[in-house]
Amino acid sequence: MIVVAVAATVAAAVLDLRVPAAHRRDLVLEAGWLAGIPGVVLAVPGALLLRRIPTHPVAWVLCVTGLHWSLDGFASSWLAYATLSEPARPGAEFAFWAYQRLGASLLLALPLVLLLYPDGRLPVGRWWRVAAIVSLAATALFPLALLAVPSDIAQDQQTGAALPAAFAALNLDLTTIPLPPGVWEPVFAATLALVPLSLLVPFAVVIKRYRANRVRMRWLLWAAVVDVLVMLSTVVTPDWFTSVALTIAVCVTGVAVAIGIVRPDVTDVDELLGGTLRYGALAIAVVAVDALVLGVTTALAERDAAVLALLVVTAVYGPLRHRLWRLAGRLMFGRRDDRYGVVASLAEQLERSPAPEEQLLAVARTVAEAFRAPFVAVEVDRAGSASLVASYGTRPRETQVLPITYRGEAVGRLVLGRPGRLRALSARDERLLGDVVRQAAAAVRAGHLAAELQRSRHQIVTAREEERRRLRRDLHDGLGPSLGAVALRIDAARNVLRKDAVRGDGMLVQAREDARAALADVRRLVHDLRPPALDDVGLLGAIRQQADKMPGPTVTVDGGDGLDRLPAAVEVAAYRIVSEALTNVVKHASASACTVTLAVAGGDLVVEVADDGVGIRPETPAGVGLVSIRERVAELGGHCRIECPGEHGTLVRAVLPLLEVAK
Repeated sequence: MIVVAVAATVAAAVLDLRVPAAHRRDLVLEAGWLAGIPGVVLAVPGALLLRRIPTHPVAWVLCVTGLHWSLDGFASSWLAYATLSEPARPGAEFAFWAYQRLGASLLLALPLVLLLYPDGRLPVGRWWRVAAIVSLAATALFPLALLAVPSDIAQDQQTGAALPAAFAALNLDLTTIPLPPGVWEPVFAATLALVPLSLLVPFAVVIKRYRANRVRMRWLLWAAVVDVLVMLSTVVTPDWFTSVALTIAVCVTGVAVAIGIVRPDVTDVDELLGGTLRYGALAIAVVAVDALVLGVTTALAERDAAVLALLVVTAVYGPLRHRLWRLAGRLMFGRRDDRYGVVASLAEQLERSPAPEEQLLAVARTVAEAFRAPFVAVEVDRAGSASLVASYGTRPRETQVLPITYRGEAVGRLVLGRPGRLRALSARDERLLGDVVRQAAAAVRAGHLAAELQRSRHQIVTAREEERRRLRRDLHDGLGPSLGAVALRIDAARNVLRKDAVRGDGMLVQAREDARAALADVRRLVHDLRPPALDDVGLLGAIRQQADKMPGPTVTVDGGDGLDRLPAAVEVAAYRIVSEALTNVVKHASASACTVTLAVAGGDLVVEVADDGVGIRPETPAGVGLVSIRERVAELGGHCRIECPGEHGTLVRAVLPLLEVAK
């Protein structure tokens, strides 16, 4: 089919070279090769699609239409060439019939493609199928009528002019059906009027299918947008560009249909459609302004001043036009194409905004201005507290949420008000947006973490001083007086022993009891600082001793390798966490069994305490024990999860980092 279409186009071009332009103007015929090129560019994607899917009806429609178009162009060229001589060369009458009468059947290609794309079947549903068939029949009425109507009536109804004189000696009514006078005119006019009306059903089918198969149908929509833009461009371009525009439109349509059927995901059609709409609209606007400026300049300039006017337009309007193009693009679409400018503007605003809240507001403002978004909100998560939120603009009903990730971790969200279709974000825009916001959000989060670190340092210093104050008070008010009392009793006992041995011995016994109480205070202070069992039997042994003392459920303690080389802070935190969890199990869980598991994995100490008790209801407020567990985990930079994995039981899982603590 491609070979025949190309051969017909080449033959038409050879014949057109032999036909004088004046003769072609008398016949009101364009060069046949101009019609052959759209046929070739339509047959090529149809043939490629036919090779991939031999039974697809749309492939056959494209191939047959392209072949018919090329042959129609050849018939036009042969008609012009054959009528150069008198009598006309053989085949002139058939060429007229093929070009003027049979060529109208090309009108069926558009509704067929619209009704069969993309799956090759008519629309589902009885009434839809009936409407589609009726629509095709209505479209076919005009080509059928044109085959049977007398040539003089067809010429009068279509152009209002008489047939060219070169056709006078030809039999132009090879398939005409004779009817009484006055019948063909209304019939022909009615069938011609049905052609645009018959396209309503195919367009409705396209809209119906768009919801069910959005990606494939957007390829057809993109082709329609390109066709409209190309046809609009013919208004301000020379007449010869009309044939070029038609070729471009047909080529784009054929390629888009083939891609939509075979590989709809070959590229981002949304980005392609958005870019076509944006830059097509801008190009038409610029061309219209150019035409207006040149027209006004030509009208105002005298003949002798034409060169001067041209120089003025080139020197003044040229640079101004470039700036107007950039200004129009910025007003419509923001600065999304100026990637460096967006990043530089954001960096400058971040430098001027010291507080995290002000930095987030700068990010929201920059994104709104760069992408012309009506509303932008930036949310950055903070560990253990509410998120940082900054918004710019008025929040609309419909929004688009994009995640903000940093090093594979979700650190927040970007909420955008949905812009208009022309300003919709493409995949490239979303990548730029993600890069800009991710770095900015990371900087804001780093600033917040630095502030949190400073607060943590202050809390550590405060806690250290408070602990020292408590130790001083315990030593001064408790242990000091107790030891002083022991010394006084011993001295008194020495004095009494010389006179009354029994009384002196009693005083020594009391001194011994006071010494025992002081020793108990020392042990309590030491245990509060660090449980001695950690140094005596290690973390695993200390937890087992703690578990053996717990009444109620059976506690099983399991531990892996590496537990004997833990940092001191991690050992104490793990011991306290397990102790708090076991205490909660005994007090609240009503469990019969509990399992404690400790393991070193990936540079972290993982502590799990699981029981088979009643669990924790979601609405239950966290008690002192659970809050204490979370605080101990947060102090070491870890994370904690307390949940009920099933209908019964509770799982306390704490992950404590080792490397950071060791450093």
